[in-house]
Formats: sequence, structure tokens, C-alpha cells
Amino acid sequence: MASTGKAPAASGQEDAQTNPRGIPYAPFVDKVEDYVATRQDVEPTLRSFQEMISKYQFMEMNLQKRMGGLKEKIPEIQKTLDTVKFLKLRRDETEPIETTFELNDTLYARANVPATNEVYIWLGANVMLSYPIDEAEVLLTSKLSAAQTSLSNCEEDLDFLREQITTMEVATARVYNWEVVQKRKEKTSDEEEQKQSKDKASSS
Repeated sequence: MASTGKAPAASGQEDAQTNPRGIPYAPFVDKVEDYVATRQDVEPTLRSFQEMISKYQFMEMNLQKRMGGLKEKIPEIQKTLDTVKFLKLRRDETEPIETTFELNDTLYARANVPATNEVYIWLGANVMLSYPIDEAEVLLTSKLSAAQTSLSNCEEDLDFLREQITTMEVATARVYNWEVVQKRKEKTSDEEEQKQSKDKASSS
């Protein structure tokens, strides 16, 4: 049986177990006695479990925000890459391309775009750089791949976090139920002692 005050986290070996992005596994409570020795251990154990759940939920919320950003970013990168590929195919053409481009949400302009070997890519933070068209294609392909991988990792981590939250909720329920059983045992024991005391008193 565990000693009084044992932390509800798993052993050192289990503490080291994480998913590929370093998110720790939740301890699986098979035997409640491995985490609580007496009813006095229940409250701090449940409090610790709730703290772990809160941390997982915080990570879950941050991942959802990051996924939202990636889902907006990936189509933009793909659109830019497609444009660069199109310009690359037409860089030997002599006739300019007539196109319409967006100035803002409601305003568009028409322009003639000549063949080019150079493009300007908006990098964010008020930074735009000029790239040879071949380098631009490589850069955007790399950025698109990285963003897609990051989105896939976020989705995987989100599923993982939800599993860990469920594991901790089950652990919380098991500790709570263990305490209920202990209360019943103590109550039954007290009632039995009172009955025996009454029997002794009446027989004397």
C-alpha cells in the first residue's frame, strides 16, 4: 500500500513518458491504493488530479487556436504557390497577362503583368522580400509542407490531450468512489461497535 502523502503523479518511469511533442501521459489509476493510503490522502490527490486536468485543458485551448491559424494560413500559402508556379510557366512568354487583383475586401483593380523571373513575397511583420521565381517556389513549397505537418501534429496532439483528460476524469471518479466505499465501511464498523456496546450493556 502507498505511503501517506504519495503524489498522484505516476512513478519516475511513467513521468518520463510523453508523446512526440513532449506532452506527458496521464497516470492510469488501476489501483487506487497506489495513490491514496487513507481518506486524508483523498483531497490532495483529487486536487492534484484536477490541476492536471486544467493543464491539459489549457494546452487543448492553445492547440485549437493554433489550428485555427494554420487552417487560415495553409490556403493562403497554397494560393501564393500556385501563382508562383503559374508565373514560372509563363516567364518565357512575350505577351503580358491581364489579371484582376484585390486591393481590399471590396475593391479590385485590373493590371497587365509582364513575364518575370522575380517575385515579391510577403513574409509578415511589414517585411516583403524579392526572390528569383525558382527560389520562391522552393521556399513556398517548404513553408506549405511545414504548415501541413504542423497542422497534422496539432490534430494528433488534440486527440492525445482529449484521451489524457478522459483518463484523468476516470482516475478522479475512481478515487472519489474509493472514498465513498471507505466511508461506508467506517460507518458500518461504527454501527457494529455501537451495537456490541449496547449488547454488553444490556447483558450486564
